[in-house]
Amino acid sequence: MKHKAYGPYEAFVKRPLDFFLSLLGLVCLSPLLLVLSVLVRFKLGSPVFFRQERPGRIKRKTGEPGIFTLYKFRTMTDARDAAGELLPDEERLTGFGKFLRSSSLDELPELFNILKGDMAIVGPRPLLVRYLSRYNQTQARRHEVRPGLTGLAQASGRNAITWEQKFDLDVRYVDKITFFGDLKIIAKTARSVLKHEGISAEGEATMGEFMGSPEE
Repeated sequence: MKHKAYGPYEAFVKRPLDFFLSLLGLVCLSPLLLVLSVLVRFKLGSPVFFRQERPGRIKRKTGEPGIFTLYKFRTMTDARDAAGELLPDEERLTGFGKFLRSSSLDELPELFNILKGDMAIVGPRPLLVRYLSRYNQTQARRHEVRPGLTGLAQASGRNAITWEQKFDLDVRYVDKITFFGDLKIIAKTARSVLKHEGISAEGEATMGEFMGSPEE
């Protein structure tokens, strides 16, 4: 993988703006974060935060995506069957968990990731590490930039569109990043969240696993 060349907005404005806005968000939303932490603890259990390794932007030295720990509020219980195995996601996803997801409140701890520099406010969503080997050459370009709290795919259907459509939108974003484009994505995402659009794919708790795209 190669490291893309940055335009003026990406090189000089986007990261400092992300840092400032994430810090401001954490300060202003700290009471809400505290309330949600207490509710998650009592309704869903401990730990309050869901932590998982995700791939980020590619590193210049290695040419491969760096791996970071993503933080979210947990949305599922640890309910298990008689054999001690975790129940399917849809059975562990409670009404409160569904509310957190549909409102995107479960994503708020990712402000810490943005503050640290792991993520941006706008960029391709960070997916699972095991997907890295399943991308084709074009899809892998989504890692040329920092992953985002929201992105063009989230503003264009969230989980109601196919994986291939998501990746096409991710690469389109990578190729054209502008300040006003980011503002438009944030506005469209807010509208989708408020209207509860694209929360999950048909028949899935969120989105089915990406197993790779068919060969053309």
